[in-house]
Amino acid sequence: MSGQATPGAAPDTAPPFAALREQLLAAADAFAGDPGAVPDILAGMVDDVDRALREELEIFPVCHHSPASALAMARRLREKRPTVIYLELCEDLRPLLDELRNCRLPVALQAFATELDGFPPGWAPLSVVAPITEASAEYQAIAYALGTPGVELVLVDRSTDHVFQWLRRDEHDERAAADPPAGDAALHGDAVGIEIGDLRPRFAELEEHLLHHGRVRHWTEWWEQYVERPLAGADYDTYRQVMVMIGSLFRRLRPERPERDARETDRERYMWTRIREHLATSGADPARCLHVCGAFHAASRVEQFGLAAEAPAYEIGPRTGTTWRYGLIPSSHSAVEAQFGLAPGAVSVAAAAWQRALTRHGVTPYRLGGRGSGGAQAGATSGRRAGRGRATAPADRPGPPADRLSGFLGTPPQPDGLDAEELLGWCVDLVRLARRNGYQASTADAIAVYETSVLLAGMRGRDRPTPYDFEDAAVTCVEKDTVPGRRDVRRLCGILLGGDRIGSVGYDALPPLARDLLDRLAPLGLNLQARTNQRALLDLEANPELRPCSDLLWILRRLLGDVARPIMGARRLGERSIQESWDLAIGREQRAIVELGYEGVTIEQVLEQRLRRDAWAPTATAAAALEGVEEAVLYLGGGRLADELGARAVELLAAERTVDHAPRVVRQIRRLLAHYHATQSELPGWCEEFVTAGYAHYCTLLPTAFADDDAGVRQVGAMFGFLFGMESLALSLGCDHTQLELAVRQSHPEAPEKVALLWAAKSRLGLLSPDELRERCAELLANPLVIPAFPRYVSGFVQALESVPTLTPFVVEVLSRAFADLPDAVLLPWLPRLITTLRADGGGLLPLLVREAGRTFPAALPALDGWVPPWAAERRSSAPTASAASVGPVAELLAGAPASCDAVAALLGCDAGWRRPRPAAGPPAAGPLVARHPATAEAVARLLAGRAR
Repeated sequence: MSGQATPGAAPDTAPPFAALREQLLAAADAFAGDPGAVPDILAGMVDDVDRALREELEIFPVCHHSPASALAMARRLREKRPTVIYLELCEDLRPLLDELRNCRLPVALQAFATELDGFPPGWAPLSVVAPITEASAEYQAIAYALGTPGVELVLVDRSTDHVFQWLRRDEHDERAAADPPAGDAALHGDAVGIEIGDLRPRFAELEEHLLHHGRVRHWTEWWEQYVERPLAGADYDTYRQVMVMIGSLFRRLRPERPERDARETDRERYMWTRIREHLATSGADPARCLHVCGAFHAASRVEQFGLAAEAPAYEIGPRTGTTWRYGLIPSSHSAVEAQFGLAPGAVSVAAAAWQRALTRHGVTPYRLGGRGSGGAQAGATSGRRAGRGRATAPADRPGPPADRLSGFLGTPPQPDGLDAEELLGWCVDLVRLARRNGYQASTADAIAVYETSVLLAGMRGRDRPTPYDFEDAAVTCVEKDTVPGRRDVRRLCGILLGGDRIGSVGYDALPPLARDLLDRLAPLGLNLQARTNQRALLDLEANPELRPCSDLLWILRRLLGDVARPIMGARRLGERSIQESWDLAIGREQRAIVELGYEGVTIEQVLEQRLRRDAWAPTATAAAALEGVEEAVLYLGGGRLADELGARAVELLAAERTVDHAPRVVRQIRRLLAHYHATQSELPGWCEEFVTAGYAHYCTLLPTAFADDDAGVRQVGAMFGFLFGMESLALSLGCDHTQLELAVRQSHPEAPEKVALLWAAKSRLGLLSPDELRERCAELLANPLVIPAFPRYVSGFVQALESVPTLTPFVVEVLSRAFADLPDAVLLPWLPRLITTLRADGGGLLPLLVREAGRTFPAALPALDGWVPPWAAERRSSAPTASAASVGPVAELLAGAPASCDAVAALLGCDAGWRRPRPAAGPPAAGPLVARHPATAEAVARLLAGRAR
């Protein structure tokens, strides 16, 4: 292949790289000592360079975010003036490139999918990003193509759908499990990054060897020192040959990984197949075309490589049924570094080097014109002016490549010299910035940083200090051992050398939802696209026209959390704020706003879709559907959507076979019923169905829940809260009270807390009297085997307070008796368990006990000595209860007017006789009278005996 000739060119008398091949093989024989793989690797590298440069379609190898690549691209575009540019980028991202003129770089092209068809459901959502920075060759190509009439830009890499088709499940799981970056580095989220030209050795030993002998800390610093700087001023042929050689070296030295290698070769087959298809359909002249790809792919050895290859076209598989949404999201230098594993500050240093190189080499870059682009199409204009007179003429076809590698590799780098003025400016600006951030820096520190930078550069074999040398010197001389503020010196150096530049998406490039959001919030009078927090103050009573903004902000709060954070004000059922205060971070969270725009046209539509999706999800519960009803009422006004979600809640409740979500169900339905009772004349139909279905459902599940160990006391207590709290409404709707009594009688729990809960329910139904309940608790306290488990009984009683609040005095009584009767040897080990049990299971019911205890016990300590508990007083008066009940003003009133009492008794179905009250104390009045007249008494006795017979 190295000997294939270009059509139209004279045959070569000698291969152009023959001398270089002989030199490399001789060096391999001299240094390797014995035959091995080294000669083959070196000879293969030369063959790869020869093959790439002889290709009819000109290949432009690049490295991502490389100023040297961007410089070479700007020069070559102005010289060649290609009419078609094939770019290594996902082909379905092409429509997004036209919107770059409305953005401020860096930004990222994004493809996003939430509804998957053909991928595992657990992968959702899928996201792919391709960041674009100004100091990159791909941006120069894009700006040239979009700013020059008659130039076509074709993306030839695999689609975003194929990216995930080729991604193995374990690799996706590794990405999902990785720790997400923080701060501005998280602008890309957990998206899969697409980059053009990843040039990094995938051979760990090689990278370690290069870093060690280059006296650098990380790969980015090595690349900037030994590749970027030498290539920045090199001619185009030298640049191409060096980049292809590096790509070939890293390709041949990487360890074999079949899955990864197969993906890379499939990408190359995909690109060359798309290039051939476009040339065949468009009829473009390959000599006027340019293929921009990574240097790694420029050294490809697939059989489809080149236009003259005779291998069949690669068969591209179909895409899945997944619907992809496309848009632009903000990016930043730190986000790019985090996405692709670059050293912190590497992209910022590259941006600064790009600006210096433009000035030093006099190159005018291509820039997209339009709002937010940072300038007009200066590059395109200069390119047309520089290429005037030859822009319409076809570019010369490439002849046999000349050997530039031999001279480049054999010539030592020219000393660049110390730029004392630039280094001195860095030192002075750093000291000024350090003082602003709390450091006690002085002019002496600036001098120390200057001298230390020069010293470090000399120790590392460099002719001039690099930004990394300056950073190390600044940390040593200024930071020392303390950081007085939030920013350390390394961070200050990053700010000084360019900072973490953050891009933004212009209004015209935003999706319809984001534009609608900004338009509707315009009455607030804030700069919502600023990256700083914006404080919004809404006086809704004085300015009622701001109520739509308030409604919109509450929906935004529901969907995106901290994008809109309320400082003052609340949105709950039955409550509306008069004044509100908000912290808005819409500009800083622009990525989240854009991704929200992929789901709908308006924010209300997105919320409605999410509520429906959650209610009809396979894992949906009745509690979740009721929460959806509440949110539909709060944010969307209720109506038809609330009725649909309520009907769905009835279906889900009837289908549930456990009571795990009973507490949430009870809380939600109580709030909704209170809201509808207060705002409507009658309940919605779904509410009545939910109450009747819930009453029958929980009565049916009650015996099972008592016997199920997985059902906790809180869940069973919530069931009783539903049954007892809504019993009147359920009975009015046609439910049967007998069903509840039968369910309680059929329940036979074994857990102590559930036993106590059942006793409380029986007392509520009248199946267990208060005296019987006291006796059972007294038996528990008298049994030494039960005392350790008594806190669990108390927990059951506490849970019953929600459904039987009249039991509160009894629970206070039981606890007081336990503390009074149990000896210290039993009480002290028992007390911690009581506290932990009540804390775990009591929840919000303990305040009821505290308030009741406050009413029961004396308020002052001196009154405690003579205080008699109410239950002790009742015990003392329990003997004469029957006679005492038959005397007094109430008994005399009933006896004096029996007709009214008889009417009430008849209404209640009672048939009881009357008994006159007798004096509760004193001697019988008839005794002396009978003693004085015995004959009369005997006569009456005989008369009564005769009647008895």
